[in-house]
Amino acid sequence: MLEWLISEAPVPYPEAEAWMEARVEAIAAGRAEEAVWLLEHPPLYTAGTSAKAADLIDPDRFPVFQTRRGGQYTYHGPGQRVAYVMLDVGVRGRDVRRFVWQLEEWVIATLAEFNVRGERREGRVGVWVVRPDRPPTPDGSPREDKIAAIGVRLRKWISFHGISINVDPDLSHFDGIVPCGIAEHGVTSLVDLGLPVTMADVDLALRRSFDRVFG
Repeated sequence: MLEWLISEAPVPYPEAEAWMEARVEAIAAGRAEEAVWLLEHPPLYTAGTSAKAADLIDPDRFPVFQTRRGGQYTYHGPGQRVAYVMLDVGVRGRDVRRFVWQLEEWVIATLAEFNVRGERREGRVGVWVVRPDRPPTPDGSPREDKIAAIGVRLRKWISFHGISINVDPDLSHFDGIVPCGIAEHGVTSLVDLGLPVTMADVDLALRRSFDRVFG
């Protein structure tokens, strides 16, 4: 069985990490079900295991949390749907690469519910959208913006951390970091793309597409 949890108020980052740590231990011990936790955070930056100090442009803007998930610097804040995924990857084939692919596919399937084409890019983590409505990059290629981030960690083959989709965050808050270490591309959101989407709409799409991807 899978338990879905939704927090209405923004959850402090240390509180979320502590809760995930405890839930992962309980799942590994057979004392709890797998879980997906949908939430928002107050404005903050997190540094993954590959974060580079130079990518933290404005360290005084928001609190910065060191985290042991994979990836680099990421922004979290109101208007962004975070989905923390605590799943038993051990019983799902013990294929970490495939698990990350499934997380990406989950985001792509969720975006497709709003007629947004999310895409993977070789060498770039996360999910991207092409922006033909924006001027091309200096080399003439179409501009692409990041709409979702992915960063996971496994303990005893149980996953935690997960994905974040930009629904309607303040995009200027990303200016304090180089998001995921990629400076040549921007960030976007569903509302920035002109879609009047609510968090509840996204939650419903996440739940529908989860079963199609993870079974």
